[in-house]
Amino acid sequence: MGCGRVGAMIATQLDDNGHSVAVIDGTADAFRRVSADFSGQRVTGLGFDRDVLEQAGIEDAYAFAAVSSDDNSNIIAARVAREVFAVPHVVARIYDPKRAEAFQRLGITTVATVRWTADQVLRCMLPTGGTTDFLDTSGRIALASMSMPDAWIGQPLDQLVDQEQVRVAFLTRLGKGIIPDETTVIQEQDVLHFIAAKDDVAHVERAILRGPEGEEA
Repeated sequence: MGCGRVGAMIATQLDDNGHSVAVIDGTADAFRRVSADFSGQRVTGLGFDRDVLEQAGIEDAYAFAAVSSDDNSNIIAARVAREVFAVPHVVARIYDPKRAEAFQRLGITTVATVRWTADQVLRCMLPTGGTTDFLDTSGRIALASMSMPDAWIGQPLDQLVDQEQVRVAFLTRLGKGIIPDETTVIQEQDVLHFIAAKDDVAHVERAILRGPEGEEA
């Protein structure tokens, strides 16, 4: 929802990567911002209106991003996507950092504008895609991140480390970085930041997605 500069960037990148995309905006003229070869659906209307969301295919959506210029619209749309349509991955742009933390507690990933980029939103929408945050000078070692699957919620982080041999750098919880210890338990909306060889990042992500002791996440 929202076809401003960054919303258009997100829609275009997802479309270029082969995803099925729908972009919603209240003004049809806004769709001029997407690339000329954008093959996704353009829906004119309010992004928190259920009929508009259904027209855009929300019932089959894997992820939803509310990135309009209005905090209230983004929060309402994100809550409808998560609570009414049960979209697995929902992220909202919030201009007010104080409000962002409050809405995190509602189970909606929020990103305050001061730290916000299109790449951050894409990582929240697609936890297993485009997750490399940093490469060393040789290009071989990566610092990567992914949202923790529901299957790991309530499990000790040490279990993940032991089971998958993951080298954990830190966690992001409710928008704040924390250094885990032997007592750390994985919570909803935690983002894991781990270190791996660049070529092994996808393998580590797939292993984590299997869940504890090989269960499907």
